[in-house]
Amino acid sequence: MSKGQETKTAILDEAAQVASKVGFNALTIGHLADVTSMSKSGLFAHFRSKEQLQLQTLEHARQQMVDVVIRPALRAPRGEPRVRELFDRWLDWATDTLSGGCIFVAASFEYDDQPGPMQDAIVGQKQEWRDLVVGVTRMAVTEGHFRADLDPEQFAFEFEAITVGYHLYVRLLHDEQAANRVRTAFESLLAAARPT
Repeated sequence: MSKGQETKTAILDEAAQVASKVGFNALTIGHLADVTSMSKSGLFAHFRSKEQLQLQTLEHARQQMVDVVIRPALRAPRGEPRVRELFDRWLDWATDTLSGGCIFVAASFEYDDQPGPMQDAIVGQKQEWRDLVVGVTRMAVTEGHFRADLDPEQFAFEFEAITVGYHLYVRLLHDEQAANRVRTAFESLLAAARPT
């Protein structure tokens, strides 16, 4: 990796931290200059606009999630173990990777009624995540870990609902029981998915 690329990666690491805490709309070249002690002109040379900064930060966070959550989870054995690993790694991602929690959950609410390139990028990434959960769920059906009549799309919906609920209880409500609650909810989802 070149020195320029290393610098840009470090900038995007910091931008993802900022966006996770204050949102993408507050992520500006000026704000990032203050946080990184870099000049606005230096940052502008990397991004050219606020929108490009936001889009590249979102893509950088997507790559972080691939590295932290998706690749390791896909190394787990097929079936329920892989579903469980995906869930566990997402929980770690939401609490340990970025100081503001899951950047994608926050961005989903921030851009849900703001059409444009950022919303399009977030929708695309959320659809990729849903497709991944559906795919590992289908594999769990094929492996016989989940019942044959299970609806993988419904399972993915409930999986996502549990994770978003966890994010709300941890980040906004500061519920000390959130970790126990999310585990209980997930175990119930798995139990309902298994063959009787």
